[in-house]
This record gives sequence, C-alpha cells and structure tokens, in this order.
Amino acid sequence: MCGIVAYVGGQQAAPLLVEGLGRLEYRGYDSTGLAVLTPSAAPKVVRTVGRVRDLKEALPKRFAGTIGIGHTRWATHGPATYANTHPHASASGRILVVHNGILDNAAALRQRLADDGVSLASDTDTEALAHLIERADGDTLEKKVLAALHQVTGTYAIAVLSADHPDRVIVARNGSPLVLGVGQREMFAASDVGALVRHTSQIVHLEDGEVATVTADGFLTFTLDAATVSKSPETIDLSPDELEIGGHSHFMHKEIWEQPETLERMLIGRLDERFATARLDGLRLEPRELRAFTRVKILGCGSAYYVGQVGASMIEDLARIPADAEAASEFRYRNPIVEPDTLYVAVSQSGETADTLFAVREIQRKGGRVIGLINVVGSSIARACDGGVYLHAGPEIAVASTKALTHMGVGFALLALMLGRVHDLSYADGARILAGLRRLPGQISEILAEEQAYALAARRLARASSMFFLGRVRGYPVAREGAQKLKEVSYLHAEAYQSSELKHGPLALISEDLPSVAVIPDDDLLDRNLGTVHEIQARRGPILAVTHPGVELPGSVEALVVPKNEPELDPILLTIPLQLLAYHAALALGHDIDRPRNLAKSVTVE
Repeated sequence: MCGIVAYVGGQQAAPLLVEGLGRLEYRGYDSTGLAVLTPSAAPKVVRTVGRVRDLKEALPKRFAGTIGIGHTRWATHGPATYANTHPHASASGRILVVHNGILDNAAALRQRLADDGVSLASDTDTEALAHLIERADGDTLEKKVLAALHQVTGTYAIAVLSADHPDRVIVARNGSPLVLGVGQREMFAASDVGALVRHTSQIVHLEDGEVATVTADGFLTFTLDAATVSKSPETIDLSPDELEIGGHSHFMHKEIWEQPETLERMLIGRLDERFATARLDGLRLEPRELRAFTRVKILGCGSAYYVGQVGASMIEDLARIPADAEAASEFRYRNPIVEPDTLYVAVSQSGETADTLFAVREIQRKGGRVIGLINVVGSSIARACDGGVYLHAGPEIAVASTKALTHMGVGFALLALMLGRVHDLSYADGARILAGLRRLPGQISEILAEEQAYALAARRLARASSMFFLGRVRGYPVAREGAQKLKEVSYLHAEAYQSSELKHGPLALISEDLPSVAVIPDDDLLDRNLGTVHEIQARRGPILAVTHPGVELPGSVEALVVPKNEPELDPILLTIPLQLLAYHAALALGHDIDRPRNLAKSVTVE
C-alpha cells in the first residue's frame, strides 16, 4: 500500500519522481503528491486527489529542484482529500514528510500537538510526524528525525525533506518496506525496487529500526539509537522491460499469458530425475530435518491463503503428514501454539504483506521454524524466514494476482514432493508428479488458446449481480480463489461454497437469476459433484462447469474443458480459466482492471 520515491542528485527531481510513482501505481492509491527543494527557494509542493497522470498534468512548467520526495497515498487516517494527500508539512512549511504505514499513537500525538497550539491541517497520522520533527531538539536534521521517531509507535517508511538542509533526504523504516538505489553521484529511495530499475541496479535494503541520510554522494545508515550500520549495495536482476505492458491491454492479461514461460523458468534446476524428487536448496533443510517434521502449517492472506489450502492438500496426499492453511491475519491474535516439530510456511507474492510478516515473527518468537514461498527477492518476509523457495514469476504489476498465484501452487507441489520422498512416497509416484509438473506449461498454453470461449462465458456472467463458485475437497480452494478474483476486478458479488454444503443453507438462494460456477474435476468425487449439479438444475439455476475432458454433464450445463494432469496438480490448471473469467468479466464491465478500487498490491498495514 502507498508508494514512496525520493531523489537527490544532479537531475531535475520532479520528472524522476513522477516516473517512479507511476511504477508504484500497482500498489494501490487514491491521491498523490511530490515536493522538491532548491538551495535558494522555499519547498515547492504539488498534490492531487487522483492518479499519477493527474499529478503530472498539475505540475507547473517551471518546477526546478534537484532533490525531492513523492508519494501515492492509500487512505487510512482520513478520506482521499487534498488536505490528506502527502507530502505533509510542518507549521513553518520547511519540513516535509511522506509516510507509508500507520502510527498507532497518532490520536494521542495529534491531541498533544493541538494542546500545544499547533493547528493541524489534515486528518492524517503523518502530519503529526512533520510537526514532531520540526519541534524536536537537535542541531541536525538527523537528530530531529530520531527524536521524533522515538515518540511514535507503529509502522512506517518515511522520507523527510528540510529547507534548512537542501542537500539531503532522511529516510527510515519500521515494518514497511524501503530501499535505497545507488547511482553515479545521485541516490534514490523507494518503497519498491520497481521504481528504481530504470536508473540503477545497485540496491540497499533497510531493515526495521534503521535510518539513512541520503545525499548525492552516497548514504549513511544508522539505528534509532544513532549507532552506525555498515551496508553494501546488492545487484538486482530485474530488467526494466519486465515492467512494460507490451502488446497487451492490461498487465493482468499480460501476466496471465506469461504463465507458460515463467513456469518453465521456475522449474529449471528444481526437478531431480535421478531420485524422483524436487531440489529446493533454499530451504536450508537436510532430509533428516525434513523427515522430523510431523505437521505443516501454511500462512497467507487472500489468494495466498487459498493456494495455501491447495498446498496443504498436496502435502497430505504426497507426504501423508497433517497439513492445513490459516489466514495469517488471524494467526497471532489467537495466541497460537507453536510446535517444534511443525514446519511453518509463509506465502506472499510481494514478500511485504504485513499480516504474514507479523505471523512469521510470532512463530520465530516462540521458537518455530518458518520457511517462505515468496516472489520478490530481498523482500521483508524472504529475509525474515529461515529459508524458502523463490517463485521466480517475475514482476507482477496488476493488483489481482495471477501468475504469482500459479507459481505458489507449483512451489507447494515441489515442497510436497520433497516432503513425500523423505517420507513414504514411492519412486514411481515421485516420477509421476515430476512428469505432471513438466506438462503444466504446455497445458496452460492449451487453456490460453481457448481464451475467446472464456471471454464469451465471462460476458454472460457479467450480466448477473451475484453468483456462487462451488468446489469440493481439492476443488474448494479453487472455487474460493475464483470468487475472490471475480470480486477483485469485476466488483460482482461472488461467494464460494463447498459443494457438499450447498444443501445446508445456500441452496435457498438458487434461482434463474443466480448462476453457479462449478469446479468439477474428473476424480473420485465426480459423482458427488454431478449430484450438486442436478440439485441446482432442479431449482432452475444456471451452471457453468470448469471440468475435464470426458466428463458427461447434463445437456443444459455450459462447460469449459481444461486439460487433465495428475489429481494432485489439477487444481493449478483449474484455476487458470477462473483468471480469464474474472479478467473478461471486468473488461465487459469497463473497469480499471489493473488497479481495482479500494485494493492494494502490497498490503503493508494491518
């Protein structure tokens, strides 16, 4: 959520800030602004409620300044208004702050400032921080920022400008991502490396509780207690071309179509033919350690939670040890029992999901072992975990996850295979899963080749105001993900139910006006799933079935046929049509598909 970009160097800052903010639009936001400094002039600030393009149009033709900060805001404290848009200024206007995160004690800070006679111009927590910095003791900007940060609690990534120190930006991080970019006599800072890749491949990750002074000549990092921290830049392997939309109308469409290629890349070097297992060196676990785990607990949010349910099913099927998935957002609040013989798995596309990161820290605080399935290299969760599997899906720009979700499913298949082979999964079954994994990219290409059939079905679904997604056992998390994807981008109401639960209440809603999307794999529950179809038909409910070749459905049921793989891997393929249905329903309704309302790609607040 939200985005920060900062620059200090010899170039004009405003164009660089606008470009960087444009690359952070996927994170989710409702207003945007920037500020620049020159050695001889007061700070210049432009803010808009709307998109980055609106900010660009609002900039005066002459807006000089070689140091600046920019921000995209996702509303928390106060609605999306001009007054609440960042950057926020101190009373004198000489201190400017942008901030991601939430200050938990904002109400008390604002009240204290008001009692001291400070006039607050916004509803935000961030404005309080600007006033605190200006009023703090200290003969340097660094000392003032540190003094202010000692007064706040909560999460933050901040960038601070001061008209009295026009050669530097002070940045700090606690619970919200922030990276530095090292250039040639210029420096950058951002909440995501995607904002920086056109200008540098040299990146410095700040850790929680760290602060940095950033000047054109370099950076100095230190702790909240002013102790110096030594850091060296890392080279990131990310091409700017991966952030371009290419010939597609939307990033979501591009990312759906990238899946065959990115999966091929993900599997390179990870399929061990000799021993019919997976090779996952990043786990940092020996076979004896893996075998000692008697249970697996998977933690994720949203789509990552649903694919975690798919992963739990794979692990139970292949490794024959208990496994379950839980919403990471709930985990630490129920005072969980963390067992030493349980392997905990944190799942996140961005690697910055706050709820999942807090769950990781709760597990580690209680002595548990936690690994990550993460897409973004160097992200907070990836660095916090004891080991893990990078998904290698490449940048995912659309808010609604597609290719990263598919890579999560494959990541769980690899983990389940590896756990199975150190337990009692036979060589023959291991080889069977390996063969199934090798078939996945080609089978996804087969599905994508039938896109127009999915588009036609989606346009019919888009006429409904509400619908059910139904599945059973392996199909249920697929249905949950399908309903979520449709809600995210089309704004149509959709609810997922276990097919077996339909008759225990939801069947009352079935009518000619409420369609059902049924996930019906050709497996040992086929007859049960067909029984559900008949129940819906008897009440004149329209049905769209996502199924396998050879499944005989009643004549009035519309079918979308998906290639069949191994039963354990079928949920991965069954999910792809639901991505296309959601995309084309949203397209038919004319929505902003890549940036759906109210949502953010990286949910970095609780």
